[in-house]
Amino acid sequence: MKFPIVTVTLVSAALLFVLWDQTREQPQAVDASRFTNLQANPVKLSTTVDWLITQLPSLCEQATGKAEGTDANASCVKQAKTRTSTCRRSIYDGFPSVVASEAAFRDVSITLINCLVQDASP
Repeated sequence: MKFPIVTVTLVSAALLFVLWDQTREQPQAVDASRFTNLQANPVKLSTTVDWLITQLPSLCEQATGKAEGTDANASCVKQAKTRTSTCRRSIYDGFPSVVASEAAFRDVSITLINCLVQDASP
């Protein structure tokens, strides 16, 4: 039986990638204060979208009128998470790659929230 050189090479490359990924510096968490002075300190669109998606429980609480931990809120969050890929694509296609003003941040936020949290009223 032949030695599986290709398989061993691919598995080794995958293991090296995993090790490299584990050792590199992880990005710091973003908080709302990061978006306060966008003209002087613009932010990447991907960072904005990532932060907004972390706000799903709060957004669903506002949309449903039900507190976190309730079935309505959990259902809203679950449905929103299933739409994240589609909503991300539409945001990345429709907005510039850098958010440099409050108006741009507002437009991105409203568009993404409307995409993620649809028909969540009680």
